[in-house]
Amino acid sequence: MSDPVVDKIKTHPKYLELRRKRNGLGVLLTILMLVVYYGYIGLIAFDKAFLAQPIGAGVTTLGIPIGMGVIIFTIVITGIYVKRANGEFDQLTKDILKDATK
Repeated sequence: MSDPVVDKIKTHPKYLELRRKRNGLGVLLTILMLVVYYGYIGLIAFDKAFLAQPIGAGVTTLGIPIGMGVIIFTIVITGIYVKRANGEFDQLTKDILKDATK
């Protein structure tokens, strides 16, 4: 059994645009996150001396701000996705539903 509204949505041009944009952004942000995270883990595994370099005269090493950078990067890309989802993607969804329920 097929619901005519669902079939109408699946073939709607804005739905196809929404899927393309959302999936593209998701893949891009995922790749960026994997590069940053595994790059940091790679540094930990293969270049401990680089991360162990002290910053200034204190006991803080270079690994601490780089690790904080990974966390901040994660928060930033999450914010980017949420901003696009709440703006552009939600508007496309509203347009699709409005057209499909006519």
